[in-house]
Amino acid sequence: MKTILVPTDFSPSANNAAAYAFEMAKATKANIKLCHALKVPAESIYAAQVAWPLEDISHLTEGAEAEMKFLALHIEQNSSSQTVGFKPGIDHSIGVGDTVDYIRNVASDDHISLVVMGMSGANLFSRFLLGSVSRELISKADFPLLLIPKNYVYKPIKKIAFATDLHHEDINTINALAGLARYFNAELLISHVEGTHDEEKKHVKEFLTEVTTRTQYNKIYFRAVKMDKVTDGLEWLSAHGQIDMLVMTHRKDAFLTQSHCEKLVSETHVPLMVLPNKNICLII
Repeated sequence: MKTILVPTDFSPSANNAAAYAFEMAKATKANIKLCHALKVPAESIYAAQVAWPLEDISHLTEGAEAEMKFLALHIEQNSSSQTVGFKPGIDHSIGVGDTVDYIRNVASDDHISLVVMGMSGANLFSRFLLGSVSRELISKADFPLLLIPKNYVYKPIKKIAFATDLHHEDINTINALAGLARYFNAELLISHVEGTHDEEKKHVKEFLTEVTTRTQYNKIYFRAVKMDKVTDGLEWLSAHGQIDMLVMTHRKDAFLTQSHCEKLVSETHVPLMVLPNKNICLII
């Protein structure tokens, strides 16, 4: 059974992402695992030199356990569809230490196929603000990361857009995304921000021919976005493309760099999935 990991700091943004993940888990017949990393209360230069009382750890763990149970009950009771069908199991994990390291360790140990989290926290004290956990995970994650806008409400996924620079490795990614799209009977829109050069048009044609040959899914379409800047094109697609999810691969020193990912995190209107530059398996 596949598992979707949902890191949480118990903020409204994180809780909303957990609700989204639960609906997605029902559709893909996956389970949910909530996780939370406890950190030392005093994050200062002296923190490492001060012993952390065991009773404080116990107290914080008990509080997190109660929050986890409440969150699990909340997302089950507020599910958008209460009809008879697959019901995801909800487990949880609580650890101590750096949030990003803890998420990565849990994902590795539990063979997680997807991590879903909120794009930003609810307040100034949240550790999920862009610039900390989100940015570091985009850089370091070796698993698919799905970022949910703060107030985005789950709706059935009908169209998934994949932004590509026509790199040959993206053919394998499109195959994986086709497997995800099948769960929802959704369209898979291959999107490319392009210019008007004849050589580029030729490259597009060759790429699409290979996609058609190697990918067995009958709801794959192509859309060229005419923009000078990649980020502008992707922002336009997010806002006006009538899509339910935008997917991009994070490759260093390439078309879709971390700077593109980071800007879209703050600008996108739809859930943004960032994929590692490696072979992936998306809850199949």
